Amino acid sequence: METSSEKNTAAFTHLSTLSQYIIPFGNYIFPILIWTSYKDKSEFVNHHGKQTLNFQLSLLLYTLILALIAIPIFIAVVLQNIPMEAVFHNEDFTIRNFDFQGNIGLISVGLTAVLLFGLLKIVEFFLVIYATIKASNGEYYKYPMTIPFIK
Repeated sequence: METSSEKNTAAFTHLSTLSQYIIPFGNYIFPILIWTSYKDKSEFVNHHGKQTLNFQLSLLLYTLILALIAIPIFIAVVLQNIPMEAVFHNEDFTIRNFDFQGNIGLISVGLTAVLLFGLLKIVEFFLVIYATIKASNGEYYKYPMTIPFIK
């Protein structure tokens, strides 16, 4: 039976990942600090700390893969259309001579990667909240789509 302190610490480990929206890399720094402080004292906190860090590292890997797909595609599309002409007229900005027809397949793949990234961030938010609730109720939780980097 987990104590109230263990439940709160495990829940806070999950919630600390949301600090990424305020502090860069807070989703790694704070869970690591909490987990390393309590991993030897409680198996419950140890489990949730590992799950939190594995989930965040998995999301980092997925994000890097999506970026490696989207960024080169958008750079290639723009570089293929370098002779495009940008016109400023009375505070209006117009791009002429940009060829979408020849690049629609590449643009579709790049936009799909960007949309998957957005979906990944939304799913991350709700899964963190769900894991926090599970931890505060004293239940063990495993994030889906997580690679077990830390065992």
